Amino acid sequence: MKKIGILFGQENSFPAAFVDRVNNKGIAGIHAEFVRIDRVVQGEPCGYDVVIDRISQDVPFYRGWLKNAALTGTAVINNPFWWSADEKFFNNALATKIGVAVPRTVLLPSNQNPPDTNSNSFRNLAYPLNWEAIFDYVGWPAYFKPFAGGGWKNVYKLTGPDEFFKAYNETGQLVMMLQEEVIFQEYYRCYCIDGRHVRIMPYEPRNPHHLRYQASFSPSGALLERIENDVLKLNQFLGYDFNTVEFAVRDGVPLAIDFCNPAPDAEVSSVGKVNFEWVVEAAANMAIRKALEHVPGRNNCTWGKFLHASCANKDLGTYA
Repeated sequence: MKKIGILFGQENSFPAAFVDRVNNKGIAGIHAEFVRIDRVVQGEPCGYDVVIDRISQDVPFYRGWLKNAALTGTAVINNPFWWSADEKFFNNALATKIGVAVPRTVLLPSNQNPPDTNSNSFRNLAYPLNWEAIFDYVGWPAYFKPFAGGGWKNVYKLTGPDEFFKAYNETGQLVMMLQEEVIFQEYYRCYCIDGRHVRIMPYEPRNPHHLRYQASFSPSGALLERIENDVLKLNQFLGYDFNTVEFAVRDGVPLAIDFCNPAPDAEVSSVGKVNFEWVVEAAANMAIRKALEHVPGRNNCTWGKFLHASCANKDLGTYA
């Protein structure tokens, strides 16, 4: 029996719908259930062929369990080793190398020293930074946000240097990035599941949360094709099996705004019934495919083209 588990926290609709969908397909030798953990022993299999991870970003214990599960052959979605290492600034940097348009963005050191460091720890850092060059490159208005994400916590919209330094003084030990504001005419949020299936959804981030998917943009065929290609390229290079990418379209050009969401919102109350149905079906089909292809003892996680290129010591363009 191939066993598929889903590890989750406070979500309500998606986990149960996913388990029901997998089981209702009636595929011989395939069973889905909520993950149950009663002990975690180093190097011992967890009993699942596939695990969908929806919560480990908030629970370090679960992340440790998932890494042990992956080490012993479970296909963990998304890869817990890569997800632990990834962050939004790197994603933007990678996009510049694979031909996906992104806003101008810079990385900044934390305002306050991390624990157990002092001024000697930063002897390689110019002080003061070249703020004039940084501001000229990014421009105003700009968004100031943590480089590793965080669900819109500690995000500032700034209009000039005075507001920037006031916000900077409030961010403590957070490592932040400054990013140009994109004044967009259209906006799209896109699911990518299994590195091959894309759902492009008109999205209006300026609306209240429950109304954001009720947008009326009418994209051209060419725009849809470019967005789909960019979504696939980003997720295949990053190695994500279950992710969302957001695009702000400025003067006909889609700029990838946010594409490090490997536990994206999938609640029916948020995304709506039609989108919810698509996500449940695509996720179920992916998990079943991975379970059927699972080989005990093998590394069954997804590794992106970026890592393949790095390990082969080849240019990213070789894998594009």
